[in-house]
Formats: sequence, C-alpha cells, structure tokens
Amino acid sequence: MAQKNRPYRGYAIVMLVSAGAAALATALLVNIFTRKEEARKPFVRLVEVGEDDTDPAKWGVNWPRQYDSYQLTALATRTRFGGHGGSEALPEEKIERDPWLKRMFAGYAFSIDYRDRRGHAYMLDDQELTKRLTKPQTGSCLHCHASVMPVYRKLGEGDAQAGFEKTYAMSYQDLNKVVHEMGHAHPVSCVDCHDPQTMALRVTRPGFINAMHVLAAGDAPLPHLPSVERWRKTDREKPYDPNALASRTEMRSFVCGQCHVEYYCSSKMPLEYPWSKGLRAEQIEAHWNQTKFPDGERFYDYKHAESGAEILKAQHPEFELWSQGIHARSGVSCADCHMPYQRDGATKVSDHWVRSPMLNLNRACQTCHHFPEEEIKSRVEVIQDRNFQLMQRAGKALMDQLDAIAEAKKRGVTAEKLAPALELQRQAQWRLDFIAAENSMGFHAPQEAAKVLAEATDLARQGEIAARKAAAP
Repeated sequence: MAQKNRPYRGYAIVMLVSAGAAALATALLVNIFTRKEEARKPFVRLVEVGEDDTDPAKWGVNWPRQYDSYQLTALATRTRFGGHGGSEALPEEKIERDPWLKRMFAGYAFSIDYRDRRGHAYMLDDQELTKRLTKPQTGSCLHCHASVMPVYRKLGEGDAQAGFEKTYAMSYQDLNKVVHEMGHAHPVSCVDCHDPQTMALRVTRPGFINAMHVLAAGDAPLPHLPSVERWRKTDREKPYDPNALASRTEMRSFVCGQCHVEYYCSSKMPLEYPWSKGLRAEQIEAHWNQTKFPDGERFYDYKHAESGAEILKAQHPEFELWSQGIHARSGVSCADCHMPYQRDGATKVSDHWVRSPMLNLNRACQTCHHFPEEEIKSRVEVIQDRNFQLMQRAGKALMDQLDAIAEAKKRGVTAEKLAPALELQRQAQWRLDFIAAENSMGFHAPQEAAKVLAEATDLARQGEIAARKAAAP
C-alpha cells in the first residue's frame, strides 16, 4: 500500500512546489508593480503647500523622505577641520582655538563670539544666541538665517524686493520679532529652494538674484556657468534670470549659493553681494575698493581697534571659492557632494542631510572617484592639512605686522606715515579671512586657496617692513 501511495506523494510535492513558485512569482510581480508605481508617482500630495508655508514639517507630509533626512541636520557632525566640536549647547569658539583670529577681529563683533558651524536646523537658533547681538546688528542678517520671504513680501506690500530693501534699516531684534509674530521663525526651509506647486528648484533670495544680474552683466570669465555665457551672447535686453535660464545642474549650486557667499550686511546700506568684477578674492576686493557709503566715505566693514586700519571682513565665500575649482569646471554641483542622490525603494532622492562629503564618501565621492574610501580620505586630508598650515603661517605674519604697527605707534609715528602699512594690513587681512571664513579648509579650490594665502603672507610681511621703516630713526 505504501508503494501505491508514492506517486500521489510525488504529485503533492510537485503541486506544493509549483504553488510556492507561483506565489513567489506573484509576490515578485506585485513588488515590481509597486516599485514602478513609486517611480511613476514619487510623492502623493496629501496637503496643499504654498508660498507662505515656511514650516518644513508641513512639507514633510507630502515629501517624508526628504523631510526625514533634513531633520538629521540637527545631529552633531564632526570632521577634522569643521563641524560641531563643542558642547551640545553651543559649538566651540574658533577665537579660543586660534587666538590670532580674535586679534585679527579686534574692534569687530567677531572678536566677541565666533564659533564652529552647526547643521541647517540650528542656523536661526545659533544666530539668535550669538553674543555678537550685544552689539547693534541690522535686520539684513536674517536674509539667510530664516525663512523670511513672506516677511519681505509683507514689508514691501507684495513686492519682496522692496521689502528686502527696507530691512537693512531695521534692527535685528525688530525684524526678528516680526519673523516670530508672523510664524516664520524657521531655518531656511523647503519653500526657499522649491516651487511649492512643481517642486522645481528655484532661487528666492533677493541678494543673490541682484548679484547674478550684476555678475552676468560683467566681463569676468565664468566657464562653470554656461547659461550665463550663453546669455552674454544675446542682446541682454532683460537681466540674466537664474530661475528662467539656469540648467538644473547650475541650479543645484545656485540654491546653495544664495547664502554660502561673501556679502556686506550692515545698517549703512542694503545687503550686497560684491560680484560686479567677478568671484575671485582680488576681484571682490576691487569691487569693495570702488564702493562708497552713502556719505561718500570709502567702504570698510570696521576699523581695527589696534591699528586703525579700515578692514574688509569676509563672510563665508564657499560659492566663490568653489567657482575657481576643478569640480565647478567639471560640472559638479554643490548638491552632488553635499546632498548626493540616494535610493529609497524605487525612488531616487537627494539626501537632505546637508553635511561634509567626508562623512558620506561612498555616495558623495565614489560615484565619480573609483578609489577606496581610505585613499579618497587621505587625498582630501593632504589638501586640507597643507591649507591649514599655510593659513597658520599667514596668521603669524599678520600678528607680526600688528606688532610692528603697535611698536611704531608707541614711538609716536603718525597715522599719515603708517598709511602704507595700514593699507597692506587691509589687503593681507582680506585674503587671510577669505580662506579662514570659507568652510572647506581650501578643498573647494586648493590651488586658488594656496595662492590667496601666499598673497596674504607676502602682504602682511610687506606691511611689517613698512611699519618698521616708518618707526626707524
């Protein structure tokens, strides 16, 4: 009887295997169909968002993948030369770690409080907590630290540009109060870089849009911005419009360049990006040297408390230095490295955990550079270490120049005789600060950074010699 039942057992096994295979095939087909649907519909609009929706949490209902990664910018991240290196309350003071910075900024609010950077989630909090606010500050400072476009539109009665132009005359505290009262006290948010209807990338900051008009109208070569070069060949009847003319690759840098730039921010005149002559350190210096305040006085950020020199203070010119590097010339955008694409199911999205590529080498670097992570890390560290050493040497040269100027003043040398030394201090300090304030430790354009720091050292030494000559019997 057992032998007679064996064929039936075989049939049962075959049927079970076939059913299992069919179930697996069905599950695979369902999974494939689901993934195809995900790819075809990368998001479902569950809530409507508009121009006045500055809270990223509301956008996160429709775009949870991007919002989840954006929230990670609240986490502490550290690299060898940057990131949050202090307590969880506030980052470490740069001016305590590098005392020459504190002396370089003597007479300016940065000598009071100058800290390491934190993630985008903290950009408004850290500004509101800085001790620099113990000195008068302009409302222009909120241009890049809050989701402020609805406030500009309200102040300008619907015209954001007009509202923006009013804010320099307001105190930081007064404008910050308006931001909070209107419910827009958020760090730079989704609406600042995305069209709420189409999610297309866009630029919104008036300071950047104004600067691109001026930069495009100039004659500085911009091979890394082909849309500008094409616009220059037209009749130029209308100003260059990045939102209409820039490629998606360019826009993936422009949205960062809205804020990661050099600018002037004070109550004497509206916020300004100094790009009329180009994006190099010496071109920006030339722009500032030709700029005058409304009262006709030559432009400067502050007078140095020790020497009396009229100093140019660099902010954080990442976009400008990146523009001189090989990545920019090769068509690599800021987002390619700081917000690289990642796979989530069937969907490809940009990682909104904006951070150093050194913390994400696999996706940020190895897409193009097919080398082991340790090799890539080693190459970057060599570049950054050399830049750091050059920066320290330039800082030492500037301190020696200040010592020579102080000695000359002690001996009774007049300001008129010291004028050449003070002008050299302005030039040297501008170049040193241009690289020290830039947040890549020279990596965005290594050769350009090395050149600028070499000039800083040379000019500071020239200034030291000029001061000693002025003090000689």
